[in-house]
Amino acid sequence: MSKKLLLKDAHIEGIRYFETYRKQGGYEAAEKAFKMPIEEILEEVKTSGLRGRGGAGFPTGLKWSFIAKPEGVPRHLVVNADESEPGTFKDRYLMEFIPHLLIEGMIISSFCLGANVSYIYIRGEYAWITEILEEAIEEAKKAGFLGKNILGTGFDHEIYVQRGAGAYICGEETALLESLEGKRGNPRLKPPFPAVKGAWERPTVVNNVETIAAIVPIIMNSGAEYAKIGVGKSTGTKLISACGNINKPGVYEIDMTISVEEFIYSDEYCGGIPNGKKLKACIPGGSSVPILPANLLLKTIDGQPRMMNYESLADGGFATGTMMGSGGFIVLDEDQSVVKHTLSLAHFYMHESCGQCTPCREGTGWMWRILKNIANGKGTMADIDLLWDIQRKIEGNTICPLGDAAAWPVAAAIRHFRDEFEWYVKNPELCLTQNYGLANYADPIPVAATN
Repeated sequence: MSKKLLLKDAHIEGIRYFETYRKQGGYEAAEKAFKMPIEEILEEVKTSGLRGRGGAGFPTGLKWSFIAKPEGVPRHLVVNADESEPGTFKDRYLMEFIPHLLIEGMIISSFCLGANVSYIYIRGEYAWITEILEEAIEEAKKAGFLGKNILGTGFDHEIYVQRGAGAYICGEETALLESLEGKRGNPRLKPPFPAVKGAWERPTVVNNVETIAAIVPIIMNSGAEYAKIGVGKSTGTKLISACGNINKPGVYEIDMTISVEEFIYSDEYCGGIPNGKKLKACIPGGSSVPILPANLLLKTIDGQPRMMNYESLADGGFATGTMMGSGGFIVLDEDQSVVKHTLSLAHFYMHESCGQCTPCREGTGWMWRILKNIANGKGTMADIDLLWDIQRKIEGNTICPLGDAAAWPVAAAIRHFRDEFEWYVKNPELCLTQNYGLANYADPIPVAATN
């Protein structure tokens, strides 16, 4: 059974309220942090090996160390709660049921960074969670953990919640900052990076909800103890949003030492696939990461079990690997159509492109139209090659990663399921009435030579 750090008290009735959270040891980590030198807090975070849980996986302590500290210039912590990646909902769970864990993490982090004003930029659709967070902030303030001269330390800190307007692009940190400032949420050119010029051109650290929540057990138990959980550079626990064709969809906390197969089939986690269906494929890190067929999902290129951690999921690069991403684990059974799923994702990224970069603005719509033709029996073999060429010219040629996020699902779908795309082209009279399912599915699926 995995060790739980973030969800260990999730089952306790009333844990979203200050009084209950406090009885379970809440804010003890903040009290401990206030007695520590700032450099020691930063060192604990570095020692923990904590990586950003929003998708990029960048070392948190290293990111904090980049923040500029010009004299007389305020600094800010901004929590990215704009959880808009299809298949990802673990931050929602934390904020809805254990909001004080995030707030305590923000207090500790802001104390370390020297930030007196912090912000939670939350997805616009999470209106009810905004109310929960604001209520928790007021509770923390009444208890003396927010406001002026917290616990007599001389440290002042305020937290504000800002709702977005439902734009996926604002999950990118610089677009988020533009939106926070009241502007159109277009990504900024970098450099300068937010650590130097972020919110209102002030030094700013932007971290994901889960990342900041993990600061609490790190400070409470020490970075060294946190690093003992997991494996290699995948330390600590990770929240996974599991959905799709599984018996037990939900949010799970894993220690990244379990295999993908165990996560899918064990009763402790997803509980297997309904109706005895076979596993066809999985998108393990949210809609933007490459899809993998069953044979590559369950084994690495060396024939070893693929593990639920950053390194193992990426093993082999994009040819045979994928990414941990934001932890949005989407399972597809044998009856699912990869072509139609890819079409759905392509429509999402076309709709959410801010239009600032030509490859993304034009390319996402082009891919969607071609995929729509293929799925509706109007595609050609040349369309498959054209799709491949378009995604290549989007990837790496945009200001922000949305272009990559739009290209990778298409590339992986063609790379691993080209035979399915060809079936749709060859069987126009059938593709409107049935999916490319088990009858056409060979196991193992050969990896296409195209890379």
